[in-house]
Amino acid sequence: MDRMFRVLGFWTGIFAVMFYLGDMKTTSLLFFGQTGFFVFLSYLKLSERMYIYVFGAYLTIFFVGFTYWTTFMMVPGQGGH
Repeated sequence: MDRMFRVLGFWTGIFAVMFYLGDMKTTSLLFFGQTGFFVFLSYLKLSERMYIYVFGAYLTIFFVGFTYWTTFMMVPGQGGH
């Protein structure tokens, strides 16, 4: 299970670099933070149950943040098309 967190760290690192190259600095910092978080967790040698609990907490925080952002921060009709 610790290897899967390294894989998550790798992919969030790739996304962070791509966001940085696309001049999306704030998003790239968010993804660099996630990369550090995932790589740090991968070396803690936790039990598989604890890795599942941490990932569940991560998904819960993400979905709450995403729902808040899309509901209260996005302007309807500003899709650009």
